[in-house]
Amino acid sequence: MGSYEDFALVYDIFQDNVDYEAWACYIRKKLKKYGIEDGLVLDLGCGTGTMTELLADYGFDMIGVDMSEEMLLAASEKRARSGHNILYLMQDMTEFELYGTVRAVVSVCDSLNYLLEEEELLETFRLVNNYLDPGGIFIFDMNTVHKYRDVLGSTTIAENREEGSFIWENDYDGESMVNEYDLTLFLPRPDGLFEKSEEIHLQRAYPRDTVCRLLCESGMRVLEVREAYTDAEPGEDSERITIIAQEHGKDSSALSAEPSGGIQ
Repeated sequence: MGSYEDFALVYDIFQDNVDYEAWACYIRKKLKKYGIEDGLVLDLGCGTGTMTELLADYGFDMIGVDMSEEMLLAASEKRARSGHNILYLMQDMTEFELYGTVRAVVSVCDSLNYLLEEEELLETFRLVNNYLDPGGIFIFDMNTVHKYRDVLGSTTIAENREEGSFIWENDYDGESMVNEYDLTLFLPRPDGLFEKSEEIHLQRAYPRDTVCRLLCESGMRVLEVREAYTDAEPGEDSERITIIAQEHGKDSSALSAEPSGGIQ
């Protein structure tokens, strides 16, 4: 079974430790800092649409892209409840296509760590740059090498709830820098029994300087590298970082923001 099939059914339940509202507030603040307060925004790797909905609440015209049909079905259910006019597209982020440019692109919850090759990450950055308005902003987060190597490592995480249970086994390969999650789910059936399913998730760790180099190669320039969703400088023990980049090259007169923050 592939990634995010049965897990999509309970993804939001097991993600309730993520403060999406605080993340959305941070993204809104940063977009405003760089002159973006409305218009089209793309949520790349949107999953079940939680961040997409929050940014729509702020008045942005949202597009969500994800390659998981099951996650997009959950996102569509949220859209039906909220009434937001969100366009969802089932596409691979390395090959996504839009009808035109957008003012900003966001990507949260380490979606970009799912790209296992530098070439895939570079191609995604190139597409982002291509679909950004002149001077448009790209805000995304990534898990760090430290998190995969030193925190997750070869640990096993298990959780039991009324809605279901899971066992999450991690295995990090230091040479390939790829982390394999073997996920076993036990989900309740209508007859009261539990059904077992298994999924495999692969993510890759990328050093900060590699990510920044690829952003520059794609045509963007790095504005900020921060401890995730804060204004603090990232340290060696940072588990997640937020990077803000800007489209550069379509129209140099549109670039008004000056870089800030380190890119180490």
